[in-house]
Amino acid sequence: MINLAYKDIKYAFGKFIITAIGVGMLLGIVLIMIGVYRGMIIDAQVLVSDIDADIWVVQKDTLGPFAEASRMHEDLKNTLRVIDGVDRTAALTFQNLQIFNKRNEPVRVFAVGYDPFGEITPIDPKRLAEGRKLNRDHFEIVVTDKTGFKLGETLHLGRDNYKVVGVTHGTVSSGGDPLVYLSLKDAQQLQFLSANAQIRNDRARGAGSVNAHIVNTVVMTVKPGHDAQAITEGIERWKHLSAYTNDRETEILTENLIKKASKQIGMFTAILILVSIVIISMIIYNMTVDKIKEISIMKLIGIPNKVIIAMIVKETVLLGVLAFVSGNIFAHLIYSKFPKRVVLEQSDALMIFVIILIASLLASLIGVHKAVKADPTAAIGG
Repeated sequence: MINLAYKDIKYAFGKFIITAIGVGMLLGIVLIMIGVYRGMIIDAQVLVSDIDADIWVVQKDTLGPFAEASRMHEDLKNTLRVIDGVDRTAALTFQNLQIFNKRNEPVRVFAVGYDPFGEITPIDPKRLAEGRKLNRDHFEIVVTDKTGFKLGETLHLGRDNYKVVGVTHGTVSSGGDPLVYLSLKDAQQLQFLSANAQIRNDRARGAGSVNAHIVNTVVMTVKPGHDAQAITEGIERWKHLSAYTNDRETEILTENLIKKASKQIGMFTAILILVSIVIISMIIYNMTVDKIKEISIMKLIGIPNKVIIAMIVKETVLLGVLAFVSGNIFAHLIYSKFPKRVVLEQSDALMIFVIILIASLLASLIGVHKAVKADPTAAIGG
């Protein structure tokens, strides 16, 4: 039998293709939004993964250092170092900074302060694209390539200039901001020391001197054969600090920093999919209404309903498939233009394909209902 769906699509080819592309762009945005969420999860774990600690020690009763403010004395790294089962320790600072690139445009970065001569380095060697790590206590900086700075260039922070001695790739904070790495002493000066005028003002008010030997966390590695969870429990019981295993710190990042964003992205995704289904339903309904006289004639000459229903279902499913294909192409064309990481995975695309396929079948019911109800006598003298 003649493929009625093919004939009908050929007759309204322009409208059909434009509709598929339009719906496809919506589905492409859906894929991008899911990719943004995937990217957020990866970004949240980059720094934690690079530091590769077994235990994170922070201020008591806080979820720091990323989800909540945390301040503690730097020399705690020595106190914690002698705990049975602890292998290495390091004191770290984290802070948001705004630098200006070579075009004098502001760039928000996340600065990590660490001891260049310490036992734990937060820079994964695999991420170092050019240059080297820090090997001085002052005036050196390692930047990520997203900042726009090159090896050997100088950037200004606070009161001082810093020379770029290394450039990393793929290093971002939990919020997706580019990472820069400073020596612990420089980072403490930027974060905890006040300007001269502020210091004089504080002295006039009777305030004591500011202690700059403050850090946001002390990270630790555990010797083989020792239980990290048991050590964290001992630290919390006897040292009056909060301590988390690396797995728990990762959970805190994903639960506290990404949970709300995931709900927002999920809601927008659901809305866009619903809009796509509504558009497909409306188009199929209008295409059915446009040819209702032809459907009446087909009924009048004895063509059974199942043939007409098959035509409508095939058109709807094909529209959904073409929309998915165009949406997938659209997503892969634009995802790299986004300022933050977007991760497109085949499993997500397959999920969207199944959803849109089922949705297309359901959307076809509107056109099917209209076609089934069509009166054959309307073809006479219509």
